Amino acid sequence: MPMFSVIIPFHNEETTLPEALASLAAQTESDWEALLVDDASRDGSLALAMAAAARDPRLRVIDPPAQDGPRGVAASRNLGIRAAQGDYIALLDADDRWLPGKLAAQKAAFAQGADIVFSAYRRVDHSGRVLGIVRAAPRVTWADALAGNPIGALTGAWRRARFPQARMPDRAMHEDYAFWLMLLREGAVAHGLPQVLAEYRVHPGSVSADKRHAARAVWEILGTQGLSAPQRLLCFLRYAFRAFARRLARDRPDVVSGG
Repeated sequence: MPMFSVIIPFHNEETTLPEALASLAAQTESDWEALLVDDASRDGSLALAMAAAARDPRLRVIDPPAQDGPRGVAASRNLGIRAAQGDYIALLDADDRWLPGKLAAQKAAFAQGADIVFSAYRRVDHSGRVLGIVRAAPRVTWADALAGNPIGALTGAWRRARFPQARMPDRAMHEDYAFWLMLLREGAVAHGLPQVLAEYRVHPGSVSADKRHAARAVWEILGTQGLSAPQRLLCFLRYAFRAFARRLARDRPDVVSGG
């Protein structure tokens, strides 16, 4: 059994998938498998993934039967999660990349008893220019996370034995936030590493860049957490304040606070 199972969904990512896979291959911790889940790609992504798997037996391609259209990132990740065999599961999107010590640093944290481990990461544009750094809080509980998502999906990993049935909610937006809340609500504590261990590629026209849609999604997710109406409103206001503070901080490329 591998130590880490890395879930990599992709949909028409032939231009970025090679870099993501190269960052995985460059990890100083080599005890991993990767589940590459095709989501109805129409470009050369699937052929690229198959060729990479032929060269490295640690890569497995999941190519479900033909479908009418993309199933979405949450459903694709869940296909990979179900097939995972590692002690720990980590997420890597096909347009992001990890720094070489990412898995090794998380391995050390898991060895200390952590059930969820995440880290700081950089936001970059398509040219690789650094737009800011998202810091990681050293310790995050469910109550902390109610003020907004503190865990970047590209940095998060969890102990499979602690959450054997964990699956990502099938949402069109902020599915990762709903997922981390689900795990934290079980009483787990997420441990944040201060090192910058990944790079998140910013897409200006992406759905997540629409702040109104993002706010609506957070409001809906908070409605699933068993909060009273005043508690839900208070948590949403905390989220809105933090989002506004992050937006101001992004004018300074040296620091971006929060998740």
